Amino acid sequence: MSVKTSRDGGVLIVVIDNPPVNALSAEVRRGVRDALADPEAEAIVVIGAGKTFIGGADIREFDQTPVEPHLPDLLLEMENLGKPVVTALNGAALGGGLETAMAAHYRLAAPTATLACPEVKLGLIPGAGGTQRMPRLIGLAAASDLIANGRTIGAEEALKLGLIDRIESGDLRAAAIAQARSMIGAAPSRTGDRTVAPGEPVAIKARGRIAPQEAIRLVALSAEMPLAEGLAEERETFLRLRRSPQSAALRHVFFAERASAKVEGLEGVAPRDLGVIGIVGLGLMGAGIAHAALEAGYRVVAVDQSTEIAAKGKERIEDLYRRRGTPGALDRLSVSGNLGSLARADLVIEAVFDDLDVKTTLFRRLDGIVKPTAILATNTSYLDPDRLAAATAHPERVLGLHFFSPAHVMRLVEVVRCAATAPDVLATGLAFAKKLGKLPVVCGVTEGFIGNRLFSAYRDETERLLQDGALPQRIDAAMEEYGFAMGPFAVFDMAGLDIAWARRKRRNAPRVLADTLCEAGHFGQKSGRGWYLYENGQRREDPEVTAMIAAARQDSRDIPASEIVSRLLAALREEGKKLLAEGIAARAGDIDLVMIHGYGFPAHKGGPMFSAEQPDE
Repeated sequence: MSVKTSRDGGVLIVVIDNPPVNALSAEVRRGVRDALADPEAEAIVVIGAGKTFIGGADIREFDQTPVEPHLPDLLLEMENLGKPVVTALNGAALGGGLETAMAAHYRLAAPTATLACPEVKLGLIPGAGGTQRMPRLIGLAAASDLIANGRTIGAEEALKLGLIDRIESGDLRAAAIAQARSMIGAAPSRTGDRTVAPGEPVAIKARGRIAPQEAIRLVALSAEMPLAEGLAEERETFLRLRRSPQSAALRHVFFAERASAKVEGLEGVAPRDLGVIGIVGLGLMGAGIAHAALEAGYRVVAVDQSTEIAAKGKERIEDLYRRRGTPGALDRLSVSGNLGSLARADLVIEAVFDDLDVKTTLFRRLDGIVKPTAILATNTSYLDPDRLAAATAHPERVLGLHFFSPAHVMRLVEVVRCAATAPDVLATGLAFAKKLGKLPVVCGVTEGFIGNRLFSAYRDETERLLQDGALPQRIDAAMEEYGFAMGPFAVFDMAGLDIAWARRKRRNAPRVLADTLCEAGHFGQKSGRGWYLYENGQRREDPEVTAMIAAARQDSRDIPASEIVSRLLAALREEGKKLLAEGIAARAGDIDLVMIHGYGFPAHKGGPMFSAEQPDE
């Protein structure tokens, strides 16, 4: 039974028990409907089992034939009930869970409860009254902010906004029963009867996403029409968005993230326990990794070449904490200029200069320092981790953990399975990344792994587009219109053109136009000139670069934006197919995740592999 009931006098206690997240499946909805109809109940308390109140709808039902009772109808029935309904938010109240709470007549929450309407992240809007009831509780500005951004808030903020009535730090269930009993005989206070306070919805940057714009529109309508009309408009919009390509793409991303956690060969393999994380190299990447590990609750031992350099690294970590971080986390940090400090580390991550000799020497030294059970991880972007592993006495304890910069912000981590990596070592890398709040994607060994191989193919096609007649600003505009936050040339300038230039020289790679720019001192934003000219904080076309491009062309033609987009997407897809054929990536969804979370591919397009299968591509 996914809905369990019991009685405390005239109060009927309804427990939602549908693990893992108490989703509002058809069975749960039927159970709640039956409870509402109980003739002996004088008041009702709804609470979740475990650590979740209700985690939202069952997304698996979205592509199936709808089954009654529909959630909007059920919640309207709850709101109009002639007896009091109290919701006790014992944990996360997400999507339909928060909509259930808003339809009740009183809302209590545990101090640890979290609340959100995250439907926009699936290309949807709340479909069971969220856009109409929330503004009646907290106003247009706050409601539009929470719904259009899918923002999660804690109990304290929810109380301050008026989304809940009380925080109960004691026995939540007992408090909810007492509250329900106190309301017996009184007319229920219905959210739908309230008027919306004067105000304006917030402005948002939708970047081509439809759902946030529709959320703003519907929230605004709550102040202009009765509840019944608003609910009807909301339902029509929800159903329309559910059929949209954007929602299909975002649901693909949702399920791809779930699938990425299933790694062949790790069935039943337990990760090792980690307490102390060692980090070697305290530049921007190492400092970011240290910040992420500290925030996850680990003790961190951070080491650099000397005491002086290590002290500067500590300043970088402290600077990150001045911007954001948990108070007291720095108490778990120790910094040293001596590799011997890593003797107690359970996992050591190197983030030193990306040079094979430098990293090989480091791993050999660590062999004689760390304990036998310690894991060694490389953060290399391009080097062969199998060669690093082979240089150690225990290659089975080596893997790649490729973080993306800035490491304390970017969600993606490529977890590289080397030829000799032991299953429990790989499982530990995955568990570590998840504890950091990251999205780990397992990949095999190849130059650049999944992400940088894709990005290299993307960069190569931009060079061909330049040769064929397009200019950087035209290419960037086309990709930004498609949905990227930044076009490729703006990204190249931000990252620095000299980094890829140095790598091409080391590999004796064929000459490209970017080499000419670097030889002229165009290194990107940091030098004031790259593919663009940077003056007074503004980016504009550089006539010198335009002349360089024209001089390098054999022929030229006008290239429409549609061709720019199709060629760049095709380059990504073709490289993705190669990664799958070589076994570097396990599934097409993993490739999509890497591009979305590592390189800014618009999530509402689903990724390069998913979009290839869509009729509009």
